[in-house]
Amino acid sequence: MRVTQGMLAQNSLSNLSKSYGSMDKLQNQLSTGKKISRPSDDPVVAMKGMFYRTNLTEVEQFKRNLSESYTWMDNSESGIEQGTQVFQRFRELTVQARNGSNSAEDLKAIGAEMEQLREDLIGVANTQVAGKYIFNGTSIDQPPVAADGTASFKTDSFNIEVIKGVSLKSNVNGVNAFGGKVNDKDLFQTMQDVINAVNTNTLGSNDPLANLDKHFNNMSAERSELGARYNRLELIDDRVAQQEVVANRILSDNEDADIEQVITDLKIQESVNRAALSVSARIIQPTLMDFLR
Repeated sequence: MRVTQGMLAQNSLSNLSKSYGSMDKLQNQLSTGKKISRPSDDPVVAMKGMFYRTNLTEVEQFKRNLSESYTWMDNSESGIEQGTQVFQRFRELTVQARNGSNSAEDLKAIGAEMEQLREDLIGVANTQVAGKYIFNGTSIDQPPVAADGTASFKTDSFNIEVIKGVSLKSNVNGVNAFGGKVNDKDLFQTMQDVINAVNTNTLGSNDPLANLDKHFNNMSAERSELGARYNRLELIDDRVAQQEVVANRILSDNEDADIEQVITDLKIQESVNRAALSVSARIIQPTLMDFLR
């Protein structure tokens, strides 16, 4: 095959173009820190990257779900704790009101404080977080207790998917959280009965402490159940955190460039490019036309 000067020059320029292309690819990896800048650079890496990113996005969503579940449980725990404090003060006043040495004014003052405690407990039962009533099941847009103390708690579960395939109940049973039912009466009705008895000085003929203690036991049991679920939520949180670390590492292994190796390859390619330029300068020699000008 006859090799001409033009063929040598064309091949030399073609090789130089490939050399520049290799340098451009390495420089892009160095500036972006990624192995590829477009799917056509490596379809396999691109396809795996899409799968790994989907997995990481899923894990990040579970983290947001965990945060929401923590919010519900933390506020539920806080509400029950405040309700317990209100209840204990109400019980103390009940014991105090049963003392036969109280005057009419004393009973009036005790009744007034009891009424305020009941109002405060209604406010706790109607706790809202981000505009959602957390003690009314999935009826998050409706207050569970009316202003007059009439309770209509919904007891269905508000579930949040906190890890793939696992939905965890994040709310509490509002009825049990506020004393449950004792003799077909909720805590608000029992409290109102005690207040009425104090105001009419008829508490001595009743013994409401036993009923109040049953309400308290229901509150304590619901709080314990919430604590058990909270412990499970923390375990799931640890698992999701580990999954996030693994997902990020796998994505990094697939997409991130080895910077040290890229720098080394770039230095080698620069040397190759300089050598190619030197050789090309010798191959593309002046022709006869250059002397006929």
